[in-house]
Amino acid sequence: MFLGTHSPRLDEKGRIILPAKFREELASGLVLTRGQERCIYVFSEKEFARVHEQMRDAPISSKQARDYIRVFLSGASDEVPDKQGRITIPPALREYAGLGRELAVIGAGSRAEIWDAQAWTEYLAEKETAFSETDDPIPGIL
Repeated sequence: MFLGTHSPRLDEKGRIILPAKFREELASGLVLTRGQERCIYVFSEKEFARVHEQMRDAPISSKQARDYIRVFLSGASDEVPDKQGRITIPPALREYAGLGRELAVIGAGSRAEIWDAQAWTEYLAEKETAFSETDDPIPGIL
């Protein structure tokens, strides 16, 4: 499970050092792809295979499903961390997420997410108040 918030930097070659807590789960390989809210999703190979299986069950007759799958999979990139735990984020994904040098890598349970640090700070500031004031049940949570 991926937890916490980490603050790596993007180097001049478009690489980041994965948080130490995430390295064991991702050591054999991972998949980066476009995520919602203009972040990058980071899946272990095993979790990505599970997500892909769910997508395969979507009806091919659904335009919404076809559109989502096309965007999600066309941006995917499989990576293997080097001995220092670094991965390269492809230019198209860096552009999609608006990544600068300062990043936030957050744990989101079954996946990690890579955000531009400023974008993450703004997103969190906007969502924390609503989160703390939530009193209605959220489907599938608690």
